[in-house]
Amino acid sequence: QAQLVESGGGLVQAGGSLRISCAPSGRTFSVYTLAWFRQAPGKEREFVAAMTPRTTFYTDSVKGRFTISRENATNSVYLQMNILKPEDTAVYYCATMDGHCTRVSCRDRRLYRSWGQGTQVTVSS
Repeated sequence: QAQLVESGGGLVQAGGSLRISCAPSGRTFSVYTLAWFRQAPGKEREFVAAMTPRTTFYTDSVKGRFTISRENATNSVYLQMNILKPEDTAVYYCATMDGHCTRVSCRDRRLYRSWGQGTQVTVSS
């Protein structure tokens, strides 16, 4: 089971950018689906983006603003967040799923095997 560590969260003004990282260790993750979820206070954890070796998926609210990417050499996955809005404020979690997810299954947090501890992203207005 992969261990995941997120980093790079912080405080940013609305309209700004931030990149958060997730460093899985253990098994080579090229066969995994890698994803980002987020959880705002008082709300359920929601899907943000996912990447398989073949494709990427995004939730509608972040399309065109966020980009998920991976770097196999360092076993890292990133989430570049641009044009941030106050409603993006949340704890962001990375997660891995065995196999390749689909447009539907990527969004189901129950299917993910490993989770990081989360990194706080706060967007001020």
